[in-house]
Amino acid sequence: MTSKLITSVFRLLIIGVPFVFLFFPDKWNIKFDYPYAGLVDNFYVRLAKAMLLLLVLAELLRIFYYGVIKNPKSNKIVANLATLGIMVVWLFGILEIVFMFISQSHEGDLSKASQIWFAKYWKPITSEGYRDFPKTNAEKKKKVLVLGDSFTAGHGLNHTEDRFSDQLEQKLGADKFAVYNLGVSGSDTRDEFQRLQKFPVKPDALVLEYFPNDIEKAARDAKLTLAQFQPYNDIKMPGIGSMVMRFYLPNYIYWQFPHMPPASITDFVQKSYTDTTILNPHLRDLQKIVDYARQNNAPMYVVMVPFLQNMEKSNGYTKPIEDFFTNQKIPVVRLSDHLGSIPAKERIVGKNDGHASAKVNALIAQKLYESMKATQ
Repeated sequence: MTSKLITSVFRLLIIGVPFVFLFFPDKWNIKFDYPYAGLVDNFYVRLAKAMLLLLVLAELLRIFYYGVIKNPKSNKIVANLATLGIMVVWLFGILEIVFMFISQSHEGDLSKASQIWFAKYWKPITSEGYRDFPKTNAEKKKKVLVLGDSFTAGHGLNHTEDRFSDQLEQKLGADKFAVYNLGVSGSDTRDEFQRLQKFPVKPDALVLEYFPNDIEKAARDAKLTLAQFQPYNDIKMPGIGSMVMRFYLPNYIYWQFPHMPPASITDFVQKSYTDTTILNPHLRDLQKIVDYARQNNAPMYVVMVPFLQNMEKSNGYTKPIEDFFTNQKIPVVRLSDHLGSIPAKERIVGKNDGHASAKVNALIAQKLYESMKATQ
């Protein structure tokens, strides 16, 4: 019996080496290199973690069996505590493995559940890096480019066909129109223009999705920056933050609660749109997109997406942008004017993700379609 305990402890030490490498790679300067590392949590890495954790649990159970159950000298109180302890360890171990494969979209990609979501749903990816299907037989079709950020890319939507760009293509007729989705999470106006210039397809029509934080780079030039949340720094207990960052069950629980004050983004946006040293350069950035559309003889359309949980303030912030497009006779879909029929909870993809739901995307597609038909 003693020899079996010794061999179990020895095996546990051997298993512990790859376990530490997998769960604490930064401590050993190890990096896992795979496509979109950092954005997605690779399935095979998670599978390896699950298998190693199962092996650890099995060896702990074996140690418990030979050290307590089969040990005639074990103290009854110690045996009861050990029994309770092994049950708790196994419960949390199994839950940890389960949560290695549970996905949940969040505002960004900081949580492990969101990285699992990206690994599962952020596809297909084109050669240019966009979440879209490659277009086939598009030579004789009219090309519509839809430019924007995460709302355009469909952050939080499990299926690309739920995005407004894909639904717009169906409404226009996929046999006559090819709608290209040029959405990138975190993109702002300057980045959007640069990507538009590089994109090999020239538009017959251009749709710009505008969100209040698109002014970010212009604000940064004026030394106004959005306060960045440092995840896990709000956990004050030594060592706990490190565990929450690395293990899936506590990480999932941690991200069910808000950790960044909503006022930070609203304060940033309010200051940005009321400061002419920020607003005027931003309008010049937008003018470049307008000029690009005109140079290509492509009618342009704009979708103004507000903060879906605070529409009234959003409209006030971005009124100068709406006026800018209206004065240039560019049709504007003011999304907040049409959201009254959709309950607030149904406007977003989830409680931890404020991106537009499939219902809101369907509404955008319909209003865009009506606007395009009215101007043809």
